[in-house]
Amino acid sequence: MRPRPPLKGRGIISGTGVIITGLLATLLALIFPIWSYADRSGTGVDVLNAQTVSTSYGPLSALDRDFVTKIRLAGLWELPAGEQAEQKGTTEAVRTAGQHLVAGHTFLDQRVRDVAAKLGLPLPNQPNDQQQQWLTTLGAAQGTDYDRDFVNIARLAHGKVFSLVAQVRATTRNSLVRSLADDANTTVLDHIKVLEATGYVDWDALARDMASGSTPPLVNPPAPPGPTTGPGAAVPVTPSASPTYALPPAASSPPPQ
Repeated sequence: MRPRPPLKGRGIISGTGVIITGLLATLLALIFPIWSYADRSGTGVDVLNAQTVSTSYGPLSALDRDFVTKIRLAGLWELPAGEQAEQKGTTEAVRTAGQHLVAGHTFLDQRVRDVAAKLGLPLPNQPNDQQQQWLTTLGAAQGTDYDRDFVNIARLAHGKVFSLVAQVRATTRNSLVRSLADDANTTVLDHIKVLEATGYVDWDALARDMASGSTPPLVNPPAPPGPTTGPGAAVPVTPSASPTYALPPAASSPPPQ
Protein backbone atom coordinates (compact mmCIF):
# COMPACT_ATOMS: atom_id res chain seq x y z
CA MET A 1 0.00 0.00 0.00
CA ARG A 2 1.42 3.27 -1.05
CA PRO A 3 1.98 5.98 1.68
CA ARG A 4 -0.13 9.04 1.27
CA PRO A 5 1.67 12.19 0.15
CA PRO A 6 1.80 15.02 2.76
CA LEU A 7 -1.10 17.45 2.68
CA LYS A 8 0.45 20.85 2.12
CA GLY A 9 -2.81 22.67 2.66
CA ARG A 10 -3.24 21.08 6.07
CA GLY A 11 0.19 22.36 7.20
CA ILE A 12 -0.65 25.86 6.05
CA ILE A 13 -3.94 25.83 7.95
CA SER A 14 -2.21 24.51 11.07
CA GLY A 15 0.43 27.25 10.94
CA THR A 16 -2.22 29.93 10.44
CA GLY A 17 -4.06 28.66 13.49
CA VAL A 18 -0.96 29.01 15.63
CA ILE A 19 -0.48 32.59 14.48
CA ILE A 20 -4.12 33.48 15.14
CA THR A 21 -3.95 31.90 18.59
CA GLY A 22 -0.84 33.92 19.41
CA LEU A 23 -2.45 37.15 18.28
CA LEU A 24 -5.55 36.46 20.38
CA ALA A 25 -3.41 35.75 23.45
CA THR A 26 -1.53 39.01 22.97
CA LEU A 27 -4.78 40.95 22.57
CA LEU A 28 -6.23 39.43 25.74
CA ALA A 29 -3.04 40.29 27.64
CA LEU A 30 -3.41 43.91 26.61
CA ILE A 31 -7.13 44.12 27.37
CA PHE A 32 -7.08 42.37 30.78
CA PRO A 33 -5.32 45.12 32.80
CA ILE A 34 -7.73 47.72 31.42
CA TRP A 35 -10.75 45.57 32.26
CA SER A 36 -9.47 44.59 35.69
CA TYR A 37 -8.94 48.21 36.80
CA ALA A 38 -11.81 49.90 35.02
CA ASP A 39 -14.33 49.61 37.84
CA ARG A 40 -12.03 48.79 40.75
CA SER A 41 -12.46 50.99 43.81
CA GLY A 42 -9.69 51.77 46.26
CA THR A 43 -7.04 52.78 43.75
CA GLY A 44 -5.18 56.07 44.21
CA VAL A 45 -7.08 57.87 41.47
CA ASP A 46 -10.39 56.47 42.70
CA VAL A 47 -9.74 57.70 46.25
CA LEU A 48 -8.61 61.11 44.97
CA ASN A 49 -11.75 61.57 42.93
CA ALA A 50 -14.02 60.27 45.69
CA GLN A 51 -12.68 62.78 48.23
CA THR A 52 -12.37 65.77 45.89
CA VAL A 53 -15.15 68.36 45.67
CA SER A 54 -15.71 71.14 43.17
CA THR A 55 -15.38 74.80 44.17
CA SER A 56 -15.34 78.05 42.22
CA TYR A 57 -11.56 78.15 42.83
CA GLY A 58 -10.91 74.67 41.41
CA PRO A 59 -11.13 71.10 42.73
CA LEU A 60 -10.53 70.78 46.48
CA SER A 61 -8.97 67.47 47.57
CA ALA A 62 -8.82 65.84 50.98
CA LEU A 63 -5.12 66.73 51.13
CA ASP A 64 -5.98 70.38 50.43
CA ARG A 65 -8.49 70.45 53.27
CA ASP A 66 -6.05 68.74 55.64
CA PHE A 67 -3.41 71.31 54.72
CA VAL A 68 -5.69 74.26 55.51
CA THR A 69 -6.54 72.74 58.90
CA LYS A 70 -2.89 72.08 59.75
CA ILE A 71 -1.81 75.61 58.89
CA ARG A 72 -4.41 76.90 61.36
CA LEU A 73 -3.30 74.37 64.01
CA ALA A 74 0.35 75.35 63.56
CA GLY A 75 -0.47 78.95 64.39
CA LEU A 76 -2.52 78.00 67.43
CA TRP A 77 0.53 76.64 69.24
CA GLU A 78 3.50 78.30 67.51
CA LEU A 79 2.27 81.83 68.03
CA PRO A 80 2.00 81.53 71.85
CA ALA A 81 5.26 79.55 71.85
CA GLY A 82 6.91 82.39 69.97
CA GLU A 83 5.64 84.96 72.46
CA GLN A 84 6.95 82.79 75.28
CA ALA A 85 10.37 82.53 73.61
CA GLU A 86 10.56 86.32 73.40
CA GLN A 87 10.36 86.39 77.20
CA LYS A 88 12.13 83.18 78.29
CA GLY A 89 14.88 82.87 75.69
CA THR A 90 18.33 83.29 77.22
CA THR A 91 20.04 84.42 73.99
CA GLU A 92 19.26 87.07 71.43
CA ALA A 93 19.04 84.43 68.72
CA VAL A 94 16.36 82.45 70.59
CA ARG A 95 14.35 85.59 71.36
CA THR A 96 14.55 86.65 67.71
CA ALA A 97 13.38 83.19 66.62
CA GLY A 98 10.35 83.67 68.87
CA GLN A 99 9.68 87.05 67.25
CA HIS A 100 9.75 85.44 63.80
CA LEU A 101 7.20 82.84 64.87
CA VAL A 102 4.90 85.58 66.18
CA ALA A 103 5.17 87.68 63.01
CA GLY A 104 4.86 84.75 60.63
CA HIS A 105 1.87 83.07 62.21
CA THR A 106 0.02 86.34 62.74
CA PHE A 107 0.18 86.75 58.96
CA LEU A 108 -0.63 83.09 58.14
CA ASP A 109 -3.53 82.99 60.59
CA GLN A 110 -5.22 85.84 58.78
CA ARG A 111 -4.56 84.16 55.43
CA VAL A 112 -5.84 80.74 56.45
CA ARG A 113 -9.04 82.14 57.96
CA ASP A 114 -9.73 84.04 54.74
CA VAL A 115 -9.12 80.94 52.59
CA ALA A 116 -11.26 78.72 54.85
CA ALA A 117 -14.14 81.21 54.77
CA LYS A 118 -14.12 81.32 50.96
CA LEU A 119 -13.99 77.52 50.68
CA GLY A 120 -16.58 76.85 53.39
CA LEU A 121 -14.16 74.97 55.67
CA PRO A 122 -14.50 74.95 59.47
CA LEU A 123 -11.33 75.58 61.45
CA PRO A 124 -10.19 74.49 64.94
CA ASN A 125 -9.80 77.06 67.72
CA GLN A 126 -7.59 75.02 70.07
CA PRO A 127 -4.23 73.27 69.62
CA ASN A 128 -4.46 69.49 69.40
CA ASP A 129 -3.23 67.13 72.13
CA GLN A 130 0.32 66.87 70.77
CA GLN A 131 0.65 70.64 70.53
CA GLN A 132 -0.76 71.12 74.02
CA GLN A 133 1.91 68.71 75.26
CA TRP A 134 4.62 70.76 73.53
CA LEU A 135 3.35 73.94 75.16
CA THR A 136 3.29 72.22 78.55
CA THR A 137 6.87 71.05 78.10
CA LEU A 138 8.03 74.55 77.16
CA GLY A 139 6.12 76.11 80.02
CA ALA A 140 7.97 73.97 82.54
CA ALA A 141 11.46 74.41 81.05
CA GLN A 142 13.87 77.12 82.21
CA GLY A 143 17.22 78.58 81.17
CA THR A 144 19.22 76.89 78.44
CA ASP A 145 17.02 73.79 78.78
CA TYR A 146 14.16 75.98 77.61
CA ASP A 147 16.21 77.27 74.68
CA ARG A 148 17.04 73.75 73.52
CA ASP A 149 13.49 72.44 73.96
CA PHE A 150 11.95 75.40 72.16
CA VAL A 151 14.33 75.24 69.20
CA ASN A 152 14.20 71.48 68.71
CA ILE A 153 10.45 71.05 69.18
CA ALA A 154 9.73 73.94 66.82
CA ARG A 155 12.34 72.80 64.27
CA LEU A 156 10.90 69.27 64.16
CA ALA A 157 7.35 70.58 63.74
CA HIS A 158 8.39 72.97 60.98
CA GLY A 159 10.26 70.22 59.13
CA LYS A 160 7.15 68.07 59.01
CA VAL A 161 4.92 70.95 57.91
CA PHE A 162 7.49 71.95 55.28
CA SER A 163 7.17 68.51 53.66
CA LEU A 164 3.39 68.84 53.58
CA VAL A 165 3.56 72.34 52.07
CA ALA A 166 5.76 71.03 49.24
CA GLN A 167 3.40 68.14 48.52
CA VAL A 168 0.34 70.38 48.44
CA ARG A 169 2.03 73.03 46.31
CA ALA A 170 3.08 70.39 43.80
CA THR A 171 -0.34 68.72 43.48
CA THR A 172 -3.21 71.08 44.35
CA ARG A 173 -5.63 72.14 41.63
CA ASN A 174 -7.23 74.80 43.82
CA SER A 175 -6.01 78.38 43.28
CA LEU A 176 -6.69 79.51 46.86
CA VAL A 177 -4.85 76.56 48.36
CA ARG A 178 -1.96 77.10 45.94
CA SER A 179 -1.63 80.73 47.02
CA LEU A 180 -1.77 79.75 50.71
CA ALA A 181 0.93 77.13 50.08
CA ASP A 182 3.16 79.82 48.57
CA ASP A 183 2.78 81.98 51.67
CA ALA A 184 3.25 79.01 53.99
CA ASN A 185 6.40 77.95 52.15
CA THR A 186 7.97 81.39 52.59
CA THR A 187 7.00 81.62 56.26
CA VAL A 188 7.97 78.09 57.28
CA LEU A 189 11.33 78.32 55.52
CA ASP A 190 12.05 81.60 57.34
CA HIS A 191 11.22 79.93 60.65
CA ILE A 192 13.44 76.94 59.87
CA LYS A 193 16.37 79.24 59.10
CA VAL A 194 15.96 81.41 62.18
CA LEU A 195 15.65 78.36 64.45
CA GLU A 196 18.80 76.86 62.95
CA ALA A 197 20.60 80.18 63.43
CA THR A 198 20.31 79.75 67.21
CA GLY A 199 22.90 76.97 67.14
CA TYR A 200 20.71 74.73 69.31
CA VAL A 201 19.40 72.28 66.70
CA ASP A 202 20.25 68.66 67.57
CA TRP A 203 20.76 67.42 64.02
CA ASP A 204 21.14 63.74 64.93
CA ALA A 205 17.93 63.69 66.97
CA LEU A 206 16.14 65.65 64.25
CA ALA A 207 17.17 63.13 61.58
CA ARG A 208 16.01 60.21 63.75
CA ASP A 209 12.66 61.83 64.51
CA MET A 210 12.02 62.78 60.89
CA ALA A 211 12.92 59.27 59.70
CA SER A 212 10.84 57.47 62.32
CA GLY A 213 7.80 59.69 61.90
CA SER A 214 7.45 59.72 65.68
CA THR A 215 5.17 62.76 65.65
CA PRO A 216 1.57 61.64 65.02
CA PRO A 217 -0.55 63.32 62.33
CA LEU A 218 -1.87 66.67 63.48
CA VAL A 219 -5.44 65.90 62.48
CA ASN A 220 -7.50 63.41 60.50
CA PRO A 221 -8.45 64.56 57.00
CA PRO A 222 -11.54 66.78 57.37
CA ALA A 223 -14.78 66.03 55.59
CA PRO A 224 -15.65 67.82 52.35
CA PRO A 225 -17.07 71.31 52.80
CA GLY A 226 -20.79 71.69 53.18
CA PRO A 227 -23.34 73.66 55.20
CA THR A 228 -21.67 74.79 58.41
CA THR A 229 -22.33 77.30 61.13
CA GLY A 230 -19.81 79.50 59.38
CA PRO A 231 -16.06 78.88 59.12
CA GLY A 232 -15.58 82.59 59.80
CA ALA A 233 -16.32 81.73 63.43
CA ALA A 234 -12.66 80.78 63.82
CA VAL A 235 -11.26 83.01 66.53
CA PRO A 236 -8.38 85.20 65.28
CA VAL A 237 -5.06 84.67 67.00
CA THR A 238 -4.06 88.14 68.13
CA PRO A 239 -0.61 88.45 69.69
CA SER A 240 0.52 91.56 71.43
CA ALA A 241 2.58 92.67 68.41
CA SER A 242 3.60 91.37 65.01
CA PRO A 243 6.49 93.38 63.55
CA THR A 244 8.96 92.04 60.99
CA TYR A 245 12.39 91.02 62.28
CA ALA A 246 15.73 90.52 60.60
CA LEU A 247 17.42 87.13 60.73
CA PRO A 248 20.06 87.13 63.50
CA PRO A 249 23.65 86.14 62.78
CA ALA A 250 24.29 82.40 63.04
CA ALA A 251 25.62 81.31 66.40
CA SER A 252 28.84 79.31 66.24
CA SER A 253 27.74 77.21 69.20
CA PRO A 254 25.26 77.41 72.10
CA PRO A 255 26.51 78.94 75.34
CA PRO A 256 28.03 76.39 77.76
CA GLN A 257 25.63 74.88 80.27
